[in-house]
Amino acid sequence: MKTIATITGALALLFPSVAGAAPRLDGAIGDHAVLQRGKPIIVTGRSTPGEKVMVNLAGRSATGQADREGRFRVALPPLAAGGPYQMLVDAPSGQTFVNDLLIGDVFLCSGQSNMELSAEQSQNSFQIGGAADPQMRLMTVGKQLAETPKERFDVPPAWAAATPGTIAKFSAVCFYAGQDLRRTIKAPIGLIHSSWGGSRISAWMAPEGLRAGGLDLEAKALALHARDAAAAEAMVARQWETWWRDQSGLSGAEQPWRAEHPDWSPVPAISFFGRWGAPEMAKYLGMVWFEKTVDLTPAQAAQGAVLSLGLIDDADRTWVNGKAVGGSSIGAPRRYRLAPGTLVAGRNRITVNDDNVYADGGLAGPAELMRLQLDDGTSIPLDAGWRYALAGRPKTNAPRAPWDDINGAGVLYNAMISPLSPVGLAGALWYQGESDTGLPGYERRLAAMMADWRRQFEAPTLPFAIIQLSAYGAGASRPVESGWAGVRDAQRRAAETDGHAAVVVTLDLGDPYDIHPGEKQEVGRRAADALRVLAYGEAVAAGPRIATSARAPEGGVVLTFVGAAGGLVARGADTAIGFELCGGDGACRYAPGHVAGDKVTLKGDGGTIGRVRYAWADSPTVNLFDQAGRPVGSFEIKVP
Repeated sequence: MKTIATITGALALLFPSVAGAAPRLDGAIGDHAVLQRGKPIIVTGRSTPGEKVMVNLAGRSATGQADREGRFRVALPPLAAGGPYQMLVDAPSGQTFVNDLLIGDVFLCSGQSNMELSAEQSQNSFQIGGAADPQMRLMTVGKQLAETPKERFDVPPAWAAATPGTIAKFSAVCFYAGQDLRRTIKAPIGLIHSSWGGSRISAWMAPEGLRAGGLDLEAKALALHARDAAAAEAMVARQWETWWRDQSGLSGAEQPWRAEHPDWSPVPAISFFGRWGAPEMAKYLGMVWFEKTVDLTPAQAAQGAVLSLGLIDDADRTWVNGKAVGGSSIGAPRRYRLAPGTLVAGRNRITVNDDNVYADGGLAGPAELMRLQLDDGTSIPLDAGWRYALAGRPKTNAPRAPWDDINGAGVLYNAMISPLSPVGLAGALWYQGESDTGLPGYERRLAAMMADWRRQFEAPTLPFAIIQLSAYGAGASRPVESGWAGVRDAQRRAAETDGHAAVVVTLDLGDPYDIHPGEKQEVGRRAADALRVLAYGEAVAAGPRIATSARAPEGGVVLTFVGAAGGLVARGADTAIGFELCGGDGACRYAPGHVAGDKVTLKGDGGTIGRVRYAWADSPTVNLFDQAGRPVGSFEIKVP
């Protein structure tokens, strides 16, 4: 008697379409998508191993063959703007249709929360109701992580036409940039949004970029974690402990995870510490040490266990009896496996370092999740008896585990950028940097990331519109050091060195009280102007930027700017404010700027001048614009 398996096999030989599912496509090709005009259209996916795959679109056809793993890649010739079209992917195993495709220009928008902020959350959201555009298509990549670059999305993101409903939930900056481009670019536009609030740039870098960007140790640790998680955790713990010793000056028994802290206070409640009612904790930003002891019998101590600590905001590093057991900045409850031998009979000491860098912080619970679960099933609650001690703000940012989400190395690139390939792009918009403030080397990392993406999308000159950090935080009444100004200047330098990138200055659109300023429509417009220059070669004045400095008579400095539409103007005063003359000792002092055309002259004051800074504060007070209303951004320049 023939079995069902035998019959099925025979049918598969006679009718190959029964043997497997129809071809599945990778990347960003799906119903309602926009595909890049003027470039080969690359279609990749999976089908039955070894079978031929034919792709037909707009009267053009091309064929390829699936490899032994079923992967196929078919290249269609470039097409002009147009549509809508239907794509047919035909193979012996079946047919796949992709409907309502447009050919036009595709832009990728990425970064952290200011790119992620939706149109309905921004100013001018009332205009969404009249902003429908069937020639604009939107796609948002869902948040996900991966330790190695992925070829395809587990759940492919979906495209949709721009309607009031889809625009409302979409990135405001990305939408407004696309909307403004549609005024002059007579072609369909596709916008791909792939962002994660709070993310560092390192999370968006490929393995090659991590090495080129000075993050080789992070790249090695991430690769090790994919093979041996315990060994990688130990490696990262050693790096963190070395960092702590270097910045604190403490070593040996003085290290907090090895010794009692001299100033412990009882934790009032398992909750964000800003809600304790303690004045010193209301708006505390910095590190806090937490400690709790647990007594165990010899039988209990001989076991392995799982240490559950609930949510910890923002990032933790945790030890048990002086031995590192884990650490994370992922917004999920902490669960750390304790190998047998970690616990001891009698008193066991749990030590947690919590690094709060923004808003709420602390052991957030909920309390019922906090427990020590022994391998024999015994559950020991950890919801009471904690003590805390303030550690202040570290001199430098603490290292993070490379496999963390927003603070990791490559995990967002691997899951949210890599699977988009090989979609063609006309340009990219990048709005990020807040989370890298205080971390040296941003210029190098940004250059490496742009190189990563250009390799990924097979576009060596892919244009990048880099949106500078806006103004946020307290103003300055005297020259100060500023991490935000440093990132802005790094963004400027990276763009100028690159040759296919430009900064979009947003200083005047910031809010000193809100890290997420609401005026995103103008940000999008300015980004669109930058892309008109970079992607389309249009003669658009995208805003003034510093070009050169030279000595002036009587020991002053003459600064020359380019890109200023109609020349420069000092708003509301006879002189431009925000300039600083800096000497060889590093000290800076304010200097008024006298504006004439595209030049600003700073008079000498008798002191030494080695460099000039402008708008050098987190939230600077400045008044230098061009006649089109575009501001000059933060910069630092040497004086020859």
